[in-house]
Amino acid sequence: MDLTNGRKLRAVCGALLAGLLITGCASGLGGGTYSRGEARRTMVVQFGSVESVRAVQLEGTKSPVGTVAGAAVGGIAGSSVGGGRGASIATVLGAVAGGLAGSALEEGVTREQGVEVTVRLDNGQYLAVVQEDQGENFMPGQRVRILRDGGTTRVTR
Repeated sequence: MDLTNGRKLRAVCGALLAGLLITGCASGLGGGTYSRGEARRTMVVQFGSVESVRAVQLEGTKSPVGTVAGAAVGGIAGSSVGGGRGASIATVLGAVAGGLAGSALEEGVTREQGVEVTVRLDNGQYLAVVQEDQGENFMPGQRVRILRDGGTTRVTR
């Protein structure tokens, strides 16, 4: 690999790392995390008791960042293999493999532990809410608040 290809590879690897760090810092899905758009909006508040708690896995993000960055790195790496037509084939195969690997890496890095909390509301209704586990340690019998805003529901103390 010559000096120019080495620089390109380092630049693309840096872009891949930056993209994964940015997607890894995406907004949380826990009961205490709000988007800017949720500020100053009315929420319906209900009260109830925790019936059960179950650990779940929240899948990671699947944005184009991981795929594109991985494809770029794989394509550059593949282009340094062989010469002529062989290099072209290696570039395409490297880009495809890199794209798949980048996508899988992004999803794995951004995966989170979640919790499914089933609540018996004071009106007798049951409600299950899945959210990111932020260490609330909900326990059966514990009193909780349910906050609802359109499609968003969260369990808090």
